[in-house]
Amino acid sequence: MHSWQTVLFAFSLTLFAGLSTGIGSALAFYTKQTNKKFLSGALGFSAGVMVYVSFIEIFPKANESLSLVLGDEQGMLVTTLAFFGGIAVIALIDKFVPSYENPHEIYDLSNVDNLSELEDYEVKKKKRIQDKNLLRMGVFSALAIAIHNFPEGMATFFAALENPTLGISIAIAIAIHNIPEGVAVSIPIFFATGDKKKAFKYSFVSGLSEPIGAIVGYFILINFASDLMFGVIFAAVAGIMVYISLDELLPTAEKYSEHHVVIYGVIAGMIVMATSLVIL
Repeated sequence: MHSWQTVLFAFSLTLFAGLSTGIGSALAFYTKQTNKKFLSGALGFSAGVMVYVSFIEIFPKANESLSLVLGDEQGMLVTTLAFFGGIAVIALIDKFVPSYENPHEIYDLSNVDNLSELEDYEVKKKKRIQDKNLLRMGVFSALAIAIHNFPEGMATFFAALENPTLGISIAIAIAIHNIPEGVAVSIPIFFATGDKKKAFKYSFVSGLSEPIGAIVGYFILINFASDLMFGVIFAAVAGIMVYISLDELLPTAEKYSEHHVVIYGVIAGMIVMATSLVIL
């Protein structure tokens, strides 16, 4: 049994790592809603973070865990299947969550007297659709990051229980790369709603799954946790994050600014995430 001081220390580290998404979400308070280049760059940045961390960190860790249990060949097979399983799950969710853009919507033109009013109606309708799709994308990103952070919180907590020095290193690394994940949630929600508090809240809450993962891990799963379970979860999360990046973040980023702004954002996101992994 671990002492209550050790448990409290491990939980504090996990809480610190998880709530660092709030630093990224706070960026929504320092940008103008009309800055479309910033929106595109931030979405590209978020996609770069999510794709890089999925392929360079999460997928290899999942394969390492599964290979320990199943052997190299079977481990890679299960990792790959879980990765595409995660993609399938989020694709199904994406398919069955109704889209806000309905091409069969009947226009109410009873109060439209001239062409300019009709054009103004169309512009406002298009903006409403874009805003709602941005909000949907931000919520999806929050969901993916929350799922990602849940097992990450368990990993940080258990590492800190067994080796406090290792736990500190892991917590700092996770805290640094949770900052751009906070951006991934807050920016699209802010641009969709104009509500900075709502953007901060969604992003901040997505980080709470990390300490929740620690609590669940300690009280429920500590007797069932295994390399097999963590490996499958991490591989599936990698698939979910890649899907959201390719299907939601990048296409939306392309709509709001020049192609190269998006690409520069993607590369910057990869560089920041790579730096956080290399130095820590």
